[in-house]
Amino acid sequence: MQSSVSLSKYVKKRTGVPLGASHSMRNMLSRSLGAKSFPLFWHYWNPIWSYYLSRYVMRALNKFLPSSLSVFITFLVSGALHDLAVSLVKWDIVVFFTPWFGLMGLIVITFSHFKVSYEHFTWHNRASINILIIVASMCLTYLIEGMYA
Repeated sequence: MQSSVSLSKYVKKRTGVPLGASHSMRNMLSRSLGAKSFPLFWHYWNPIWSYYLSRYVMRALNKFLPSSLSVFITFLVSGALHDLAVSLVKWDIVVFFTPWFGLMGLIVITFSHFKVSYEHFTWHNRASINILIIVASMCLTYLIEGMYA
């Protein structure tokens, strides 16, 4: 991401509508769920959050780490921030999102490396695949955490 790209330009590029527009959520959901690959799902998902992660985490890491490692660490940072938010709300330590997001980061890296694409499927099938990946990775995280609890 270029340093000159503003949040509003970034969001418009990801959703097709200006920041705060009435159809921005609908467009974000449609583009992300219907993405032709899991890496593209994350390209479109939550553009405001990804703008800041991209700008302040990914870009900094890319200066001295390989891109795939930067992607993985960025997912871990996002998960850790989600864990922190939930921990503050629950007033108890929560460590679920960090491993879950780390697992999804590994899936993104793997799918990118092997150029996994389901672009020839219908929107509904692509959405089902993307949701299945998210739910399966969440279930696997619950399973692994349960083994160590």
